[in-house]
Amino acid sequence: MSRRVVLLVCFVVASTLGTPFGAPFGAPFVAPSEATATVPNQSPEIVAVYPNPVANEDAGEFVVVSFPRPTNLSTWSLSDGGETATLPNVTISGMVAFSTAPNRTANLTEFRTLPLRNISLANAGETVTLRKRMSDDSADESSPGNDSVVDSATYTDAPESELWRPNSSSWVPLGATDRPIVRTNASTARVFVLPDSPAVPIETLQSADDRILLAGYSFVSEDIGDELVSAVNRGVTVRLVVDDAPVGGITHQQAVALDRLTEQGIDIEVIGGAHARYAFHHPKYAVVDDRGIVLTENWKPSGVGGHASRGWGAVVRGEPARELAEIYHADTSWHDTVSWSQFRKGKSFTSDSPANESYPTQFEPKTVPVESVTVLAAPDNAEEGVISLLQSANRSIAVQQMAISEPKQPFVQATLAAARRGVEVRVLLSSTWYVEDDNGKIVDWLNERAEKESLPLEAKLAEPRGYEKIHAKGVIVDERHVVVGSLNWNNHSARENREVALVLHGKQAGAYYTNVFDADWGETDDRFPVGLGVVTVLGLGGAVWLAKKEVTFA
Repeated sequence: MSRRVVLLVCFVVASTLGTPFGAPFGAPFVAPSEATATVPNQSPEIVAVYPNPVANEDAGEFVVVSFPRPTNLSTWSLSDGGETATLPNVTISGMVAFSTAPNRTANLTEFRTLPLRNISLANAGETVTLRKRMSDDSADESSPGNDSVVDSATYTDAPESELWRPNSSSWVPLGATDRPIVRTNASTARVFVLPDSPAVPIETLQSADDRILLAGYSFVSEDIGDELVSAVNRGVTVRLVVDDAPVGGITHQQAVALDRLTEQGIDIEVIGGAHARYAFHHPKYAVVDDRGIVLTENWKPSGVGGHASRGWGAVVRGEPARELAEIYHADTSWHDTVSWSQFRKGKSFTSDSPANESYPTQFEPKTVPVESVTVLAAPDNAEEGVISLLQSANRSIAVQQMAISEPKQPFVQATLAAARRGVEVRVLLSSTWYVEDDNGKIVDWLNERAEKESLPLEAKLAEPRGYEKIHAKGVIVDERHVVVGSLNWNNHSARENREVALVLHGKQAGAYYTNVFDADWGETDDRFPVGLGVVTVLGLGGAVWLAKKEVTFA
């Protein structure tokens, strides 16, 4: 069935990454007088099609075309196979979006828009064609008879609120980022684990003089809330963003905590809704002035409060923090966020029983030198980054996750491939009640592979000592490259969620987390014979099936 398409004209500066999608669609419009960057391709091309908006009758559809050089559009046209529309008589360069309903499209993006005659696109599939008129003497300017086809883009089965990128043959949510893997300069990192060191997140927030940008899946911690209020009272700008629909719902305790912060003048945004770019906003990090803290744990008593979970964390300074700040601003500048005050109107909330156990400190936080820090973000680049790291392993891999979704998951397969080339691998998974059965099956499967193929690989369920359950999402490669962050070992986390992780490169960082891992593994004298290896996978952060769809929730 044919649907009316909105075509809009916008200017976008090519990103410094050499791709028009280095920043989210919807980034602030930059006029030609403010920047003159051009797109990398030498010929005009269709770079994106948005055929299926959330709005009724697909109001707000658009097509984006790139023009590498200043071009007068009056001799150009777009067609959908049935209708042809001449482009406006303006000269332009860069990326341009065309829309039949520019006012409606302006609500979907901040790009400049230009009006265009109606063109219909089908949600089921369509070919959009870009043409240039070869003769100005054509009797009918709308006729393609004298036109030369410059580019075309064909799509099928348009998902709601997603953008088709012909060059990559992929659908992505409108407004989604496409950030590259960023390896940044850094000299030190403060490394710590939970529940041992709940004071580290608090101390980091206490050091704020200028800004705090806190991103989370949920927020319940009263102690962290106290520090945010104190920061506001001393003139620090404080902002929060949390997910709109965590598994199990937003709790009454979280609503009370966010109400309190809002009353103190703290800017709180909730991300999700009809225009959601990500299935879940699942990262756990904060930017504090020029420092960034990244955690595997949620902002709640069982996580950062140190009352339950084994988690990993790291505080870094300088370039990694600036990259985290860019991710934060990209995630809060789109149309899928709303203020907490507006979001909570008429809502009811679930109940929860906060964790309150206490645990001794076994591992003190430590400031260690690092060679560099890599910042990963899902769904943009984290899967690629972790797989590349696993493929680089020469001696050992230790993976600490809450759960693993299934054997064919790419991280699992990359780890198994490493064992097959002689890398020592240990896999340690959580034994907590809600993942014990599934993790037990993964453990059995990995050990069966190891025995059948004589691999230096061992997997087992954790026997918690000094903590209640494993919630970490950590990986150690060759005892010198450490992944710390929210990325779970399942495809939903890597491909549909917003996740953030750091890779700390350095021997001392590797040694710190390896010591923690060895203690959690236990039976350190009962490891493989010399020459064999060990991979550890500690729980996958939580994989459950809701409405027959695999989602991550921890």
